[in-house]
Amino acid sequence: MARTYTVETYGCQMNVHDSERIAGLLDEAGYIPVTEGEQADVVVFNTCAVRENADNKLYGNLSFLAPIKKANPHIQIAVGGCLAQKDQASIIKRAPYVDVVFGTHNVGSLPVLLERARIEEESQVEILESLEHFPSTLPARRYSAFSAWVSVSVGCNNTCTFCIVPALRGVEKDRAATEIMAEVRALVDQGVIEITLLGQNVNAYGVDFGDREAFAKLIRECGKVDGLERVRFMSPHPRDFTDDVIDAMAQTPNAMPHLHMPLQSGSDRILQQMRRSYRTDRYKGIIERVRSAIPDSHITTDIIVGFPGETEEDFQSTLDLCTQVRFSAAYTYQYSKRPGTPAATMLNQVPPEIVGERYTRLHAHQEALSYSVNREAIGKRMEILVTDHEGRRDAERERISGRSRDFRLVHFTSSTGDLPRPGDAIEVEITDAAPHHLLGEGSTVRRTRGGDAHFARTQEREREPLLLGMPAPRP
Repeated sequence: MARTYTVETYGCQMNVHDSERIAGLLDEAGYIPVTEGEQADVVVFNTCAVRENADNKLYGNLSFLAPIKKANPHIQIAVGGCLAQKDQASIIKRAPYVDVVFGTHNVGSLPVLLERARIEEESQVEILESLEHFPSTLPARRYSAFSAWVSVSVGCNNTCTFCIVPALRGVEKDRAATEIMAEVRALVDQGVIEITLLGQNVNAYGVDFGDREAFAKLIRECGKVDGLERVRFMSPHPRDFTDDVIDAMAQTPNAMPHLHMPLQSGSDRILQQMRRSYRTDRYKGIIERVRSAIPDSHITTDIIVGFPGETEEDFQSTLDLCTQVRFSAAYTYQYSKRPGTPAATMLNQVPPEIVGERYTRLHAHQEALSYSVNREAIGKRMEILVTDHEGRRDAERERISGRSRDFRLVHFTSSTGDLPRPGDAIEVEITDAAPHHLLGEGSTVRRTRGGDAHFARTQEREREPLLLGMPAPRP
């Protein structure tokens, strides 16, 4: 009988991307996804190390599994991702019943390590210091039939003082554009209509081979792929964001008018301490040029509160910049001291109670701004790509959820008999707004290849692994 597995994912989009590969590798090795509510034979934790609570979450879950493992020694537990790269063998010391620890650079080794741990009946730790495979070249069980991640690079060459990622993911390594586009076309052939380009610093793509315009060229090439309706990207860095990327976004029909541009702080002094390599004037200049070239663009950001040495004046500068820019949404974080980063040893660490109070104020401030920005959409008509996992209360409220072209979450009802499938597009009139979503009434449905792909997946009697990247060779 085939063994079952489950993958628990913490952290960023890159981790989600890696987890799809972990699931695909286990599929290929003969494992099957566990039925909801049952105990899996193999439990994989794909971890994040960016914040302190990631450690607590992992070790808390490992403690929960300890008595289950003791009662059934045949259950295997694996820990991968950034926290595994950071803690390495110390995970086994804290939780000796863990069977496998694997790093960010050797995801592809997991099935072999599980089998070796089973045969040898001892824990296996394998942490490579350099990349073994680009994640996208591995088989995958994609979460969506119509939307996919594509990795253009891994690692980061920046030295932000608060960030541990470069130490765990390594220096930036870029994929060849031909490989990226081959993957994009293969995905579109499978029914994918939306692509998100991924990298720790995605717009630095090309540094490996000395082409500063490589990322803009990549966006334009995606625009030439017939059947690809939406292209977006995550995790750019303001330092490397150039006008050719703005032009490519504005001139490429399927490029989504959404830009996630991490700010981190509105204080020049704090940005300098963070070693972010830009100042607020440059940041605001980028936003102005984007909005000039793409008037309907929506901007989201990341902000850290309570960085060492942050004063009330510094914090007020962040609030003021949020007001000036009018982000449609901001991912806000309380500064978390991470061992091994320069910021962890800086003087003038901000007391937790002050950090918490500032965080509450920032959250309330941005909520009001987001609400104001979203209310501007009332009365407008938008094309929404229907999803199958966004709205937790959709069933009880008899509504459907999806994403607009600027990537805002929209919940809507539809009075038409022609209900859209996940992956289909529908025209929606926006009737109301909230800080984190829009509400609307759907009308005209457009059936898409993405909807067809989702429907076909739901009809599969024996689900096979879906490959992401290069198509598998046929015998």
